[in-house]
Amino acid sequence: MPAAELLADLRALLGERGVVTGERLTGRVYEQHVGPVRAQVLVRPADTSQVSAVLGLCHARGQPVVPHGGLTGLVYGGAASEDELILSLEALTRIESVDVAGRTMRVEAGVTLQRVQEEAERFNLMFPLDLGARGTATIGGNISTNAGGMRVVRFGMMRSLVLGLEVVLADGTVLCSLNRMLKNNAGYDLKQLFIGTEGTLGIVTRADLRLASRPTSSAAAFVACRDFAAIPELLGMLDARLGGQLSAFEALWPEFYELTTTAPALSSPLLPYGHGMYVLVEALGADPGPDQERFERVLADALEREVIVDAVIAKSEAERRIMWAPREDVFQMDRYGPSHSFDVSLAIADMPRYLDTVRRTLQERVPGARQFVFGHVADGNLHISVCAGDAQRHAATFDEVERCVYEPLRSITGSISAEHGIGLERKAYLEISRTRAEIATMRALKAALDPRSILNPGKVIDVH
Repeated sequence: MPAAELLADLRALLGERGVVTGERLTGRVYEQHVGPVRAQVLVRPADTSQVSAVLGLCHARGQPVVPHGGLTGLVYGGAASEDELILSLEALTRIESVDVAGRTMRVEAGVTLQRVQEEAERFNLMFPLDLGARGTATIGGNISTNAGGMRVVRFGMMRSLVLGLEVVLADGTVLCSLNRMLKNNAGYDLKQLFIGTEGTLGIVTRADLRLASRPTSSAAAFVACRDFAAIPELLGMLDARLGGQLSAFEALWPEFYELTTTAPALSSPLLPYGHGMYVLVEALGADPGPDQERFERVLADALEREVIVDAVIAKSEAERRIMWAPREDVFQMDRYGPSHSFDVSLAIADMPRYLDTVRRTLQERVPGARQFVFGHVADGNLHISVCAGDAQRHAATFDEVERCVYEPLRSITGSISAEHGIGLERKAYLEISRTRAEIATMRALKAALDPRSILNPGKVIDVH
C-alpha cells in the first residue's frame, strides 16, 4: 500500500474521483490475462499534466507504478502487487484532431482502437491496425506493445503507424515528440524508445497516428490447400499479382478450423473438413470491378495449378464477415479448459518442422494436451494454443508446456513474441530471442530513463 502521505498528495492533486481504493477498486473487473492485481490504489489522471504530477510524486518517493490501458494483453503486463500503484489512462480519451490533407490523427492514449478506426472513416480515411480486441484495446496500449494484428503484411506493425508521441518519463518530465511529418531526421527518433517497451521506459499520453486512404473495394476468399507446402506458393502468387493489395493472409490449421466451426461455436464450415490447410485471404483496393476480377483470376489460376484445392469467394460484406468469424473465435479453446496462449515468430520455411517438434514434445511430456494453431503466416507469426486439461493440470504443466513451445525456437533464431510482448510471462525465455549484449543494452536504457525503476517494475527484463 502506498504511504499515507503519498495517498493524501494524490487525492489533493486528482480529487476523490481520481483516486480509487477499497471496494471501488476490488470491484473492478479485470481480464484474466492481466494476471494478479493486488494493488490497493488506482489513480486516473485527466490529462498529461496530471500524469506528470503523479509520476513526479511517485518518483520522489520511489513508489512503483503499473500503467493500465485496455487490459487486453496476454503476458501479464498489467499485473500489480500490493505495494504498487496502478496508473490508468482510462480518462485520456480525447481525439484532438484529424488532418485530412496530411492523413494524420492526434489522439490521447486512452482512446480505443475502434474509436480511432471509426473516426478515420468519417473522413473517408482508414487507420490500418486491426485486431480482435479493437473495442477495448487502447492506442496507448497498442503503442506500448507494438501491436500487430491482421494487416501487418501490408501496413506493418504499430511502429509503422506512429509518427510522433508525447511521453511522460519516470520523474514526471514530459517528453513531447509529437510529429505529423513522414520525414523528420532531426536527430534521434526518440519515440522508438517507447514503442513496444511495455511502459517500462515511459508512459505514452498522446500520439500522432498515420492514416491511409479508405479502400473502396474489398475482396475476400476462404481457400483450402492440400498441405502447408502450398502456402508459400499461394502467398507468392497473391503478393505478385494483386498489385500490393494483399492485406490479410490468415492460415488455419485443421484442428483450429474444425474447433471454430462446430457447435457450440456459432460458425458453420465454409469448406469441407479433411484438407491439410485453410487460408483466409483479403485484398483492399480502389476499383471494385477490376479489383474483384483480378482477385478471382489469381484464385482461378491457383486452383488450376492445384496450389489450392477448393475455394469460396465472398460476394458481399456479410459474407466477408462470415469468413472472418471462425478465425476470430479464439475462445472456443475454453471448452477444453484453460489454454496456454503463445505468439511466436519464425521463418515461413521453418514452420512445418517447428510445429512437428512442438507437437511431438508435447505428446511426450504432456500426454493428452491439445494443440490448436492459426496465424498471420505472411509476416511469420503463429498463434499456438495448448489445452492441457482442467485448471489443476493447466497449472501443473504450465512450465513444461512453455518449454515445449519456446525451446525449439532457439536453433532457428525465432522469436518468443511476435506481437504480444514479454510482460512477466515470457521474461524467463527472453534470452532465446535476444543476445546478452542486447539485454544488457535494454538494462542500460532502463537505468538511464528510470533510475529508480518505478515504471512497470519486473516486466520485460530484470534490472539486476
